[in-house]
Amino acid sequence: MFSRRNRPPKSPELRKAWDSLESGDVPGALRLLRAAGEDQPLAQVAQVVRRAADSAGFDDLAEAAAALTADPDSPRALHGFGYACVERGVSYLAVPALREALRRSEGSPVVLRELVSAYEDEGRHRDAVDALTRQAESHAERFADWPDRYLLVFNAVMAGDLEQARRGHALLGAPEDEVWLPARDRQDRVLARAADAERAAPLDPSDLRGWQYVISGTVLGTLSPYGFASGMNGRYAWLQDDVNQCLRGLLRLRALLEAARARPRSVSLLPDRDSEILGLAAAEVLGLPAEPFEPGRPDTVVVAYDLDGLAAHDGGPEIVGDLFERVPGQVLHAHASCWTDPPAITADSVGVLHQSIVAPWGEQLRQGADGGVERGPADARPAAEIAAGIVAADPAPDHGDGEGPADTDAEFTAFATAVRGTWLCGDRARVRSAGPVPSSRFA
Repeated sequence: MFSRRNRPPKSPELRKAWDSLESGDVPGALRLLRAAGEDQPLAQVAQVVRRAADSAGFDDLAEAAAALTADPDSPRALHGFGYACVERGVSYLAVPALREALRRSEGSPVVLRELVSAYEDEGRHRDAVDALTRQAESHAERFADWPDRYLLVFNAVMAGDLEQARRGHALLGAPEDEVWLPARDRQDRVLARAADAERAAPLDPSDLRGWQYVISGTVLGTLSPYGFASGMNGRYAWLQDDVNQCLRGLLRLRALLEAARARPRSVSLLPDRDSEILGLAAAEVLGLPAEPFEPGRPDTVVVAYDLDGLAAHDGGPEIVGDLFERVPGQVLHAHASCWTDPPAITADSVGVLHQSIVAPWGEQLRQGADGGVERGPADARPAAEIAAGIVAADPAPDHGDGEGPADTDAEFTAFATAVRGTWLCGDRARVRSAGPVPSSRFA
């Protein structure tokens, strides 16, 4: 007899994912499951997920999917499936199951918090706020300050709604369990940064610099002049970097240090080649001596080209760990930071936000002799020679497509001055979002 687990689903969208599994393409099937949307029959979704999980060797997810296929009306099965999806990094599959589990369980706090976790993984902070708000209104007796109201405030900030965040924060009592004290302190710092930032920034949905600071404590040096009206708001997608951009970032770092009245005594050089080049240039721009990085050195600017590049270098993970704890006067500057997959630690200052970047001295794309595009060789000159080229570069801004703001030095200095009271007062924990982001991130 043909077993149910081997029958293809009836939904045409899910059948496409099933057919991808037939050909052994598990990642393709998962992409098709995302594209199918959240209105698909949950039992059929679970049927496809079970087969994908079997192929990947994810026994926990396969078992949870089998349970949901067998009993799609069970709150326990719905929650178990959602939980397993979150644990296996496919939170978009968890959302509809957890929403249904929450409805059928009449507002179970356990289910609610798992649904919020799934929304957070997907960057859907407004949906998390809406779910928590409904819970607070419909099941007030089950709505705890810690973690529920805390999660409401956190997600309101991440959704760009400071008014709701402040209302919720005012209602938060002191946590009885000391495990929540670090979270309370972080939230206090976030809202203090917001109070500083809004004195010099609109904090509207397009204010990338302002939200970057509120959420992560990072001051963003420069804004991309491309695609602003398309929702990029100052972020880069793919960036082939140049020495002019490097110099602009270092000059903004210098302006930030001056506005904050920071008095570093040195530039600390990191061991990866990209960071060494930029660090040597930074020493010249800042007028400071350069010395090899040492853990725990105070009053220094630690300069990285890209923290992910540092982490990939021999000994890099250990250095990243050393940089997690800030010492007095230590400033961490990263020229480039990925906004779709942020590095393990958060820098105090960042030059540009990107999705993908090629260093100016890396294997950049160029036009070949036949008119096609080819990848050129990396610049093998000594680090000091390349750094001298950065110092001598042209810092004039790129005007881009003309859709974005001017991003003047005066505006940047005004922002840096406004936030100097709360800058360098946070921690360096990884922050997954740079604030309200374009929907293309999740495509």
